[in-house]
Amino acid sequence: MILDDHAVARLQAIGLTAAMRNHIEALASSAPGDAGAPFLRRITELQRDALTLHDGENEHPARALPALLAATSDGDGLAVGDWVFASCNRHGEWWVHRRVPPLAQLARRLHDGRDKVTRAVIVSNVDTALLVMGLDHDFNLRRLERYLALARLSQVAAVVLLTKVDLCDPVYAERRLHEVAALLPPGAEVLALNALGDEPRDALAPWLAAGQTLVLVGSSGAGKSTLTNALLGSHRQDTGASRSGDSRGRHTTTARSLHVVPGGACVIDTPGLRTLRLDVDADTLGTVFDDIGRLSSQCRFRDCRHQDEPGCAVREQAPPERLRNFQKLQREILRDAMSALERQAQRNEWKTRSKAARARDRAKREGG
Repeated sequence: MILDDHAVARLQAIGLTAAMRNHIEALASSAPGDAGAPFLRRITELQRDALTLHDGENEHPARALPALLAATSDGDGLAVGDWVFASCNRHGEWWVHRRVPPLAQLARRLHDGRDKVTRAVIVSNVDTALLVMGLDHDFNLRRLERYLALARLSQVAAVVLLTKVDLCDPVYAERRLHEVAALLPPGAEVLALNALGDEPRDALAPWLAAGQTLVLVGSSGAGKSTLTNALLGSHRQDTGASRSGDSRGRHTTTARSLHVVPGGACVIDTPGLRTLRLDVDADTLGTVFDDIGRLSSQCRFRDCRHQDEPGCAVREQAPPERLRNFQKLQREILRDAMSALERQAQRNEWKTRSKAARARDRAKREGG
């Protein structure tokens, strides 16, 4: 498939970059079987087996072949932001035949309720992750560390957006800005803004160039849908008020959806993340928390776990909260790598230790 200039101009309006164009043409030239699905489209919404495709001018409902849906359930299939090869049959029905392997992808790990860990794709082919956090009870630096790690693992640029600045004291907002700036890896930025009106469009102008795709990631009530509406200049996404007691939001957004921003960029709104388990192994985690990795080389013992060992440079120099978060992520990775039997054995061991501790406490009380 060689895209002509007219097709390129049309598809650039929904995020076709030069890198993706070269990627698609190389893939198509090596797979002549795609002649049966000659149209390039982008997925703008996905709900179970129902998709919405965009051709750069209009959207169309579509279905995917069963093999693609099976791959989706295995954590390596279709997602909002994907480019796909599709065709329209004689009944006017659009069918997706093949997915273009993404150049960038945000993914996390989930438990399916049966003690099985699965990989879940959040979005594909994004250039910038807008990490949204409210300057209210939603503010949580440890959660933000996970969001930053998610973007860095995906090699996606990160911009932290601190919303609801209009509702808090300026001194408080300035202090929070400094706290976030201290966490940021090279290249990431932080902005504090009011999610309403024209301020988001003006503040995010450097990332809203034609062909760019941005994704909003954060918890419910942080202001993602409000930001989406502000960037679009219209009320496209439902929004809701946060609870007054704890600022927790309601899930007004129930599905990921891609929207075209005036000026040529695309923005993907996502439902709030209740939990975020990183799709990463232990070695890669060390490259994300590279400050802890550098300090580890100064520890007295090469196998230092940064707990109670003498001469631990990490425990002496790293912020305690950041070290605890790093160790928590390490434990999650270790548990995710276990088999179901190993996890059951670990739970049994914890129960035995807990029972023994309670017995000791009871014996002390009775002896006293």
